[in-house]
Amino acid sequence: MAAAEVDWSERAGIAERAVVRRHLRRIAGVVPGTRIGRIRWPRPLPSSPVPWHYWWQAHLLDCMIDAQLRSPERRRAHAIGALVRGVRLHNAGSWLNRYYDDIAWLGLAVQRAGILAGRSGPSALAAITNRLHDGWTEGGGGGIWWRRDDDFKNAPANGPAAILLARDGQSAFAAAIADWMAETLIDPDSGLVRDGVRVASDGSIRAVEPYIYTYCQGVHLGACVELAERDGHHRFTDRAMAIVDAMTHRLADSRGVLPGSGGGDGGLFAGITARYLADAALRMPELAGAATRIVTAGATAVWNGRAEVRGGPVFSAEWGRPAMHPGRGVPETDLSVQLSGWMLLEAAARLQRAG
Repeated sequence: MAAAEVDWSERAGIAERAVVRRHLRRIAGVVPGTRIGRIRWPRPLPSSPVPWHYWWQAHLLDCMIDAQLRSPERRRAHAIGALVRGVRLHNAGSWLNRYYDDIAWLGLAVQRAGILAGRSGPSALAAITNRLHDGWTEGGGGGIWWRRDDDFKNAPANGPAAILLARDGQSAFAAAIADWMAETLIDPDSGLVRDGVRVASDGSIRAVEPYIYTYCQGVHLGACVELAERDGHHRFTDRAMAIVDAMTHRLADSRGVLPGSGGGDGGLFAGITARYLADAALRMPELAGAATRIVTAGATAVWNGRAEVRGGPVFSAEWGRPAMHPGRGVPETDLSVQLSGWMLLEAAARLQRAG
């Protein structure tokens, strides 16, 4: 099918139906007014309630909001509110856990949900933003910890925190976080964002974790785009352009397809970056061409490589290769991997709708 004939909204809808049918359930299968994302399909038996992967639920919520913006439905709107309630109930009545990246992701999704989150929204955002403030220290030159009582500060915690705080009107704090990322985590050779730094007890950086993960690039880009619009300083535009260029030439393959990172948490990495590439394409005209090409290349690859099984398509953990049929030990079994494919298709649909 020629690119001009592809209906990405239709494909995003197919992805949504497959993921929701397989993964979205009431808590324990019975608790009314709740939803939660089952972390694997097919479901292993016996099935354990832990780990439940808090931050995967945040991205499930984000994908459902994408779908609601694409094609509003009353039933989905109710499910969004039920998922917000389900996350809190499953998390022992709290919005918080030890991980600053987890809570920042949930904060972003709840913030986007707006009134669909119900009365829970304001309390969730207040608790999360207050905890993020507590996570900043001057050790390592600044930045927010990855988790409480740890020695690690990284892009996955600081990037989404900066995006959330910028959208909350706290641009000065968000800019401080984004500046710390740029000054501390950008690899001078590749221009890509490294994972994080280990901080010694005296506050000095004792080690840099050099790993280049796809989603570190996406959250850095997302923070730069927010701040380019809200703060207005040219450094954020310059950084956004630099990271998209680095992704184009040093991360994506020759077709423009981003690499995967297996199953588990890594299953979400490329989808997150696709979300912020689409956002950049729509909000920064100077990035529209390059960012759109990466999103469209990935969406084409993941759709062409899908496996058609009972209930709809299954997407590959590695967008550049065909999907494996889900089963024990197969990354395509994980909710994270399927959310990433759905997120990518929603990003392509959003770009197509915008023209």
